[in-house]
Amino acid sequence: MFIVMFRAILLYILIIIAMRLMGKRQLGELQPSELVTTILVSNIASIPIEDPNLPMVLSAVPILTLVVFEYLMSSSALKSKRFSQVLSGKPMVIIDNGIINQKTMKKLRFTNDDLMESLRSNSIFDLQDVLYAIVETTGKVSVMLKYDAQTVTPKMLSLKGSDPVIPSIVISDGKVIKEALKTCNLGRGWLNKTLEENHYQISDIFLMTADVNAQYYIVPKQKTEKQNG
Repeated sequence: MFIVMFRAILLYILIIIAMRLMGKRQLGELQPSELVTTILVSNIASIPIEDPNLPMVLSAVPILTLVVFEYLMSSSALKSKRFSQVLSGKPMVIIDNGIINQKTMKKLRFTNDDLMESLRSNSIFDLQDVLYAIVETTGKVSVMLKYDAQTVTPKMLSLKGSDPVIPSIVISDGKVIKEALKTCNLGRGWLNKTLEENHYQISDIFLMTADVNAQYYIVPKQKTEKQNG
């Protein structure tokens, strides 16, 4: 029993390392070669868990071999566009200037239902609003709307403004994130003064965000019934 648990933990760690080496992607964003490697790795990893009599090397070596091979293939694809297209394919236009390319859809075995589902996932419910639609190598559909259907932007209205600033978490569940304060060019003195002005202690804060402009947002901890009493 303990041997099976120990093997499972070791294989879990090995697979995590393998997936990290392959890069950060969601399952739906995997290239064909990455998806095949992921499926093979999961199947190979289950072998020594199902049969404790088999040595773990029988799984570890193939897993590492597949990951290294995938890494080499990906590196080669970065250096050669032609090899990249052979390995992962290339984006295909299925709507061109508002016209559906039926030939390309048949080639991709992309049904009308697939098309409408992909448009709805992009928050588009009217086919007439689409100017271009491209099926990426991951299978995801990228869409460009016609001018009349696009969301109004400040640029269209000639409005002046500045780009937004990304806030960072400076306090999480009563703990100060020093790295975040440093990133925002804010010091502990600013933090203490801000909390004092809002009548809070660090331990009272569930979440606090701030940005380089010293704009902040505070979410205090919810008090329990005992604390209220």
